[in-house]
Amino acid sequence: MTSRQRIWTAAALVIGDEILSGRTQDRNVAQIASWLGVQGIRLTEVRIVADDAGAIAKALKALQGAYDYVFTTGGIGPTHDDITVDAIAAALGVPVVIHPEARAILERYYENRGGLTEARLRMARVPEGAELIRNRMSGAPGIRIGNLFIMAGVPAIAAGMLDALTGELEGGAPLLSATVGAWVGESDVADLLRDTERAFAAGAGCAIGSYPFFRDGRTGANFVVRSTDAAVLDDAAKALVTGLRAIGREAVPGGI
Repeated sequence: MTSRQRIWTAAALVIGDEILSGRTQDRNVAQIASWLGVQGIRLTEVRIVADDAGAIAKALKALQGAYDYVFTTGGIGPTHDDITVDAIAAALGVPVVIHPEARAILERYYENRGGLTEARLRMARVPEGAELIRNRMSGAPGIRIGNLFIMAGVPAIAAGMLDALTGELEGGAPLLSATVGAWVGESDVADLLRDTERAFAAGAGCAIGSYPFFRDGRTGANFVVRSTDAAVLDDAAKALVTGLRAIGREAVPGGI
């Protein structure tokens, strides 16, 4: 099996009391998932934990052993409650050190912004042996150690860090998708969806997800067909359109 045929997987560990309390809505998972898909890596699991060293370590150990890559977001800022680096270092059994390149980056960034204070220097702390992930927005870098990527919780900054990692990770074929919509209840087409998926599941594989909605007093659904093979994707989507029309339902390529 080549690296393109192998399914590469990742997990996301979202860290922050503010997420669990509902004060802040997470936006990082969606952008991580989208970015990973382009890299040929599938986001397979997401966990959300509090700013608690034990919870972070427990989740990290479970995820690292199960997936090719693990991405964390949150808890790497300059304040006392930013404990992600300490928790991860403890989980990995390594000390926390000041990364010299990170320190130099922060010194340059804050040269005309009040200088590098002790609080700001916290953002140069990494688990020993770690590399840096570039951050063009706020200077403070992300951290890479093995298959673990430690990123900021601020979505715009996390997005920049993902951009810096583009092309750096080994992955397989990107997962492609096509959407077909119809004004129909899920139960009316359950057999059609199952049979269509099975018909195209061999080889590059095919999966069909159903996403119902109620709009303008009517029940409908969008069906998302996914495959790593463009030809399989196209054939499966066409078969779904044909199947819907055969039972008297108008199919809408691209979705409703």
